[in-house]
Amino acid sequence: MKLSSASEESSLRALESLMTEFFHSCTTNERKREIEELLNNFAQQMGAWRHCLYFLSNTRNEYVMMYSLTVFENLVNKMWLGVASQDKMEIRSCLPKLLLAQHKALPFFIRNKLCKVIVDIGRQDWPMFYHDFFTNTLQLIQSPTMASLGLVLLKTTSEEMACPREDLSVARKDELRKLLLEQVPTVLGLLTGILETIWDKHSVTAATPPPSPTSGETELLGSLLQGTHYSKLLSQPIPALDDDSQQLCSLALECLAHLFSWIPLSTSITPSLLASIFHFARFGCDLRVKPKTPPSIYSSCSSNGEHAPPANGGGRPGHQMGGSGQVDRSRLGVLAMTCINELVSKNCVPLDFEEYLLRMFQQTFFLLQRLTRENNAHTVKSRLQELDESYVEKFTDFLRLFVSVHLRRIESNAQFPVVEFLALLFKYTFNQPTHEGYFACLDIWSIFLDYLTTKIKSRLADRDGVYKDALVLLLREVLNRIQFRYNQAQLEELDDETLDDDQQTEWQRYLRQSLEVVVKVMELLPSHAFATLFPVLQEDLDVYLGLQQFIVTSGTSRRLNITAENDCRRLHCALRDLSSLLQAVGRLAGYFIGDVFAARFNDALAVVERLVEVTCYGSQISLYDLETAVPSVLKPDLIDVHAQSLAALQAYSHWLAQFYSEVQRQNQSRFISLVTSTMDATAPLITAKVPEKLLLSACHLMVSMATTVRPVFLVTLPAVQNIFNLITESQTRRLPQEAHMLVCRALSNMLLLPWSNLPESEQQWQTRSSSHASLLAALTRHYRLLRGTANQPPHRLGLEDTKAVLHQTLPVLRDIVDSISGESTKSRQICYQSLQESVQVSLGLFPVFIQQPDVTDEMLSFFLTLFQGLRVQMGVPFTGQIIHTFLSMFTREQLAASILQEGSAGCRVVEKFLKILQVVVQEPGQAFKPFLPSIIALCMEQVYPIVAERSSPDVKAEMFELLYQVLHHNWRYFFKTSVLASVQRGSAEEAMENEAQFSAAMQAFGQSFLQPDIHIFKQNLSYLESLNSKHKLYHRKLFRTSMLFHFINVLLQVLLHKSHDLLQEEIALAVYNMASVDFDAFYSAFMPEFLNGCQGVDANQRAVLGRNFKLERDLPSFTQSVHRLVNDLRYYRLCNSSLPTGTVKL
Repeated sequence: MKLSSASEESSLRALESLMTEFFHSCTTNERKREIEELLNNFAQQMGAWRHCLYFLSNTRNEYVMMYSLTVFENLVNKMWLGVASQDKMEIRSCLPKLLLAQHKALPFFIRNKLCKVIVDIGRQDWPMFYHDFFTNTLQLIQSPTMASLGLVLLKTTSEEMACPREDLSVARKDELRKLLLEQVPTVLGLLTGILETIWDKHSVTAATPPPSPTSGETELLGSLLQGTHYSKLLSQPIPALDDDSQQLCSLALECLAHLFSWIPLSTSITPSLLASIFHFARFGCDLRVKPKTPPSIYSSCSSNGEHAPPANGGGRPGHQMGGSGQVDRSRLGVLAMTCINELVSKNCVPLDFEEYLLRMFQQTFFLLQRLTRENNAHTVKSRLQELDESYVEKFTDFLRLFVSVHLRRIESNAQFPVVEFLALLFKYTFNQPTHEGYFACLDIWSIFLDYLTTKIKSRLADRDGVYKDALVLLLREVLNRIQFRYNQAQLEELDDETLDDDQQTEWQRYLRQSLEVVVKVMELLPSHAFATLFPVLQEDLDVYLGLQQFIVTSGTSRRLNITAENDCRRLHCALRDLSSLLQAVGRLAGYFIGDVFAARFNDALAVVERLVEVTCYGSQISLYDLETAVPSVLKPDLIDVHAQSLAALQAYSHWLAQFYSEVQRQNQSRFISLVTSTMDATAPLITAKVPEKLLLSACHLMVSMATTVRPVFLVTLPAVQNIFNLITESQTRRLPQEAHMLVCRALSNMLLLPWSNLPESEQQWQTRSSSHASLLAALTRHYRLLRGTANQPPHRLGLEDTKAVLHQTLPVLRDIVDSISGESTKSRQICYQSLQESVQVSLGLFPVFIQQPDVTDEMLSFFLTLFQGLRVQMGVPFTGQIIHTFLSMFTREQLAASILQEGSAGCRVVEKFLKILQVVVQEPGQAFKPFLPSIIALCMEQVYPIVAERSSPDVKAEMFELLYQVLHHNWRYFFKTSVLASVQRGSAEEAMENEAQFSAAMQAFGQSFLQPDIHIFKQNLSYLESLNSKHKLYHRKLFRTSMLFHFINVLLQVLLHKSHDLLQEEIALAVYNMASVDFDAFYSAFMPEFLNGCQGVDANQRAVLGRNFKLERDLPSFTQSVHRLVNDLRYYRLCNSSLPTGTVKL
C-alpha cells in the first residue's frame, strides 16, 4: 500500500487503521517493524506535510495526530533549509490557524505538541520571515478567552529559545537570546497584569488598591514583625478562585518560573510583580475548607503542559484537606515558591535590585511567621503536617538559599531582624513533620554555623554576641532530639538495620548529622557547649555504673536482675542515650588540644578520667557476658555502650599525647595511672570470646595508645605483656583476622616507633630491636617453614594449607610495614631486619605460585608495600633481584592469561606489578636506571598490545600511569638537554635519545583518546598537560613537528562527536595549550587543513567557519571560538544531511 498515491480521505482511513493496529496488544513485533518502516518512508517524502495537514484537520484519532505533528517537527528541525519558501509561508499560516480553531477540542498533549512545532518554526524564522510570531503570542495572552493558550506558547518559547539545543548556529542562538531579552519587560508586565487582575477580582477586600511600582520604593521598610504596607496586604484573606482563574494563574506562574531561570535580575522584575507572586505563595501555607466546585485542572483540556510538574503536590492520605481543590490551591503555592527560589538562587545581584531582595525576604518571612504560628486548633507541627509536602520542601529550599547565598548581604542591614529570623527558623526546624525535612533544616543550620565560624576567623565578628542565645537553644534542642528520654516516639521510627548508599543506617545518619551541628556549636561556644553536654552524660553514666548492684551470680552464669518490662524499657533508653552521648563527647576531643590545651585542661581531664573509669568498669564486670531479661535488646545495648566508651577514649589519644609531652620531665603519676588503667580495661577484651564489635574497639584503642601516645613504659605494663604472650604463643585460639592485624600493628609499633621528646641515646633501640625480631619470628613461624616447598611444585594435599598460611601471614606483615613507612630511618631499619628472612621466603615462593592468581595477588601486595616503605633498607642488589625475578616471570603469555580474565585476581596481579614498577621508576639517582629499557619494553611490547583494543579499563589506568612516571621522572633518558636550553630557540637542535620508545608512548596516549572510556581519557589528558607544564612537552621538536597537529585534530574530533562531553573544558584547555606553541602555524596551516578535511560541509560553510574562528591568543576567547566551531560544524552537518538530494543552496 503506497500511502501517498491514494486519495487523502482513503489515506487517512488507512493511516488510522495502521496506527490502531500498531498500538494493538496483539500486533507482533515483526508487523510493528513493517508499519514503522512504512510510516518512516512516508514521512521522508517532501510533500508529506500536505497530507499531514489534511490528517490533522480531519481526524479525531490521537495516534494519527501525534504522528502528523512528528512529521512536521522533523520537517522544521531537520529539513527546513530545503523547503521551498512558498511552502514555508503556507505552513506558517496554516498551523497557527489550526491551533486557534481546534485548541479547545484537542487533548492537551496534542495541543502542546502543536504549540511546540509552531515555536520551532519561530526558532528558525522569527523575526525575518515570521515577523508576527511573538506579537501573536502576546495578543493571545491579552485576549480573555485565549490567554491560557498564549501562556502555553510563551512557556514553550522560553523553553525552546532561551537555551536552545545545538541544532542552531551560535550566531542564531545569540540573536534569539537578544530578541527574547528585549521582550522581557513587556512579557513580565502582562504576567503581572494577569496575576493582579485575578487576585483583585476574587479578593474579599477588593477595595485595597494593589501596591503601585513606586509606592514604598523609598519608604523605610519596617521590621518584619511590625506590620508594613506589605504585611497588611499579605494578611488579607485568601480569595476563592474559580477553576479557569486557578488554571490561568498556574500557567502564569509556570511561565515566570521558567523565565526567571534565565533572565538576569533587573528592575524589570517590579515590586508589584513580586507582591503578586507572594500573594500566591500564601496558597501553600493556609489551610482552607473545600471550595464548592472541584477544579478541573486534570481534565484533558487543562493547561498544565508537557513540562509542568505533576498537578498533585503530594497530599498524603488523611491530609487531603478538602479533596482535590486543596491540592490544586497548594499547587499555586508550590509554583509561586518555585518562582521565588529561582530569583533567590542567583548570586549576582545588581545594586539596584538589592532593595527588592530585602523586600522579598521580608515578605517570605511574613509567610514563615504564618507557617510557624500556633493557634487553638493546630500546633505548629500539625499545621506543617497538613500542608502539601512539596510546598514545605520548596520553603525549606528557599531558607537554604537565603542562608547560603544572601545572609552575608542582608545581615548587616538594620532593617532586617536577623535574631527574629533565627527564632522562626528554630521553630520551623523543630516542628518538621518528616525526618527528611528535619535533616534539610539541620543542613541550613550547618551552613549558618560555617558562615559564623568563617566570620569569626576573619575577624569580622562584630555581632557574635547577638547569636549566642540562638546557638545555646539550638545546641540544647539538637541534643534533646537524639535522646530517647525526650524523643522516644520519633527515634523508634528510625531504621537501624538497612544500610543506605553511604553504608549507614537511617539512625546512624540521624545521629551523625545531629552531632555535626553539636560539634559546630562547640567550635563557636566551647565552654558553654561542654557545660551543656557533660552533665547530661553524667546522668546516664550513673545509671550504667549502678548496674553492678543488679548482677546475680549463680554457679557459672551471671544474670542482670532487671526484669520488669517498664524497667527494661527505661534501661534500654538510658543505654541508647549513653551510647549517643559518648559519641558526642568523642567528637569534641579536637577542641581540647593545641593552643587551648592549658585553658581547657581541667574539663578534658574530667572527661578522660570519667571515660577511663567507665571502660575499666565495663571490662571488670564484663557486662557483655550477662544474661538479661530481653537479650535481643539489652545485650546489644550493653555491648554498644562498652564499645562506644572505648572509642570515645580513643578519640582523646591526641590529648593524652599532649599531656604526656607537657609532663615529660615532671611528675607523671596522673598520666601513668590513666594509661595503666586504659590498658587494664583493654587487655581482657582481646580474646576470641569477646563479641567482635567490642574486640575491634579495644584493638583500635590499643593501636592509638601505641602509635599516637607512645608512652615509654607501655611495653612493660603487665596487661601489655599478657597480650604479647597471647599473640606469640602458637597454641592459643587465633583472633579474627582484622583484630589480629590490629593487635600485631600495636605491638610492632610499641617497639618500632621513636618515643617522643626523647634524645636518640635514650631510645633503647638495642633492646627494642631484639624484642621486635622475636615478635616477628613468632608471627612468621609457620610461614618461614614454607621455604622447603619453594623448590618443588606444591602437592594438592599441602596446597590449601600453604595458601592458608600465606593468606594469614602476609597481610599482617604488610600492615606492619605500612604503619611505619613514614617513620624514621631507624624504625624502618629494625623492621626490615626482622622481616628479612620472610622476604627471602616470599621471593622464593613467587615462581611456584605464578599460576595461582589469588596467591600471587597477596604476594605482590606485600612486595608493593615493601617497595613503598622499605626500598632503601632492602638495598639496590636485592631490589634488583626482585625486579629481575618479576620481569622474567611475567612473560607475554603469562600477562595475556592474567589480563584476559576481566575483573579477576589475574588483572589485579598485573596492576600490582605495574604499581611496583611505578615506585621503581620514580626512584631518584642512577641505581634503577638500568631497568628502564626492559620496563618500557614490558609496557609497550607486552602489556599495551593486550589492553589496547579492549574496552575494559582493567590494567589500562596503571599502565598509562607507569608510562607517565617513566617520562616524568626519567625525562633525561629521552632528552639530554635541559628545559632551559631547549626553550631558548637559538640553541642547537635538541639531542634526542630512545626516540622510537618515546614515539610509541605518545602514540599509545593518542590512541587512548579514540576510545570510549572517559576515566582513561581524563587521566591521560592530565598526564600530557602535566608533562607539558613540567617539561615543555608540546614545545619539543619531535612533538611539535610530527605529533602536535595529530593531537589537536583528535581532540577536536572528540568534541565534535560529543563522546566525552563531561570533559569539554579540559579538552578545550589542552587544545589551547597545544595551539599556543605556535599560534601562527595553528591559524595558517592547521585550521585550513582541518576545515578542508571536514566531511559534510560545503566550501561556503567552511569559509564561514574559518572566519568565525577569531585570531585570538587569550584563553577565554580561544575557548569560545573552539566551542563555536564545534557547535556550528555540527549544525551545518545536521542541516546538510537532511536536505533532499539535488537541493540547490544559495
